[in-house]
Amino acid sequence: MHASSIALHLNLDDAWQTDAMRLAVVDARNWGPQLRFSAPPRLVTEFYGEHETHLASPFMLYGSGDFHYLTVLRLRRVAEPIIVVSFDNHPDWDVRPPKWGCGGWVNRALELPQVRRVSVWGCGNFECWWPHQIFGNRRAERAGILEVHPWADDRAVKDRQRRGAILGDNWRERFQRFLKHVDGISVYVTVDMDCLRAEEAVTNWESGRFSIPDLQWALGKLREFCRIIGGDICGAYSLPKYARWKQHFAAEFDHPKVQLSSSEQIRAINFRALQNLWPPLTGTL
Repeated sequence: MHASSIALHLNLDDAWQTDAMRLAVVDARNWGPQLRFSAPPRLVTEFYGEHETHLASPFMLYGSGDFHYLTVLRLRRVAEPIIVVSFDNHPDWDVRPPKWGCGGWVNRALELPQVRRVSVWGCGNFECWWPHQIFGNRRAERAGILEVHPWADDRAVKDRQRRGAILGDNWRERFQRFLKHVDGISVYVTVDMDCLRAEEAVTNWESGRFSIPDLQWALGKLREFCRIIGGDICGAYSLPKYARWKQHFAAEFDHPKVQLSSSEQIRAINFRALQNLWPPLTGTL
């Protein structure tokens, strides 16, 4: 990925202070309500046309995980074969409409010829298990171009045999095994902070099970074994604002009801996570 700035903060929703990590800031708050959770293809195309050069920045910080599908627009800018490594509490593999939304962005990524594989780590919600997995892209999983690695510690013994399932005491071993099969292909890394435990990140979604040291370790291993050509962090909580009533209705129906601390506490918790994760992601330790 090529851009004038190696890292940018794309501000869609004021999830972060404007001086977070002292990054150059692009004010895109006029787009936030239009793109949140999902958007029609026309709007996605318009946004891409307006912010194409900004999206080309190798590393990007943006707000709520409701915007996670914008990662695909960044992947469009990659010219070489890549593997996408995602740390996320959700597989984001839903094959149902809408085409552009945070719940199905992995499928849009797999449509790009340069994306050879997507590997999602840390799924803790129900979407990877029967019966909800029927809405996931199982065809891509069977073909080996999509890997989902859900936590199975609290599942029945038979569920632990699910393809890709991980446990608290074996996931690091499985992750290192995955790294041995990257085969020299460059890697793009995306981190949705909802993969972290509730006490370590406040998001608009259910919380995951990774700790900050877990992700620091994984990002360090990726840098040790792979060539990271770019990445992003999203998932910090922001107050939901929507532009369309159907979008609002679908988003509110899909989101969990989360208990929130004060805005000052939320920002402090999330900034602490960012301070610990941004350096190993970007290689600026």
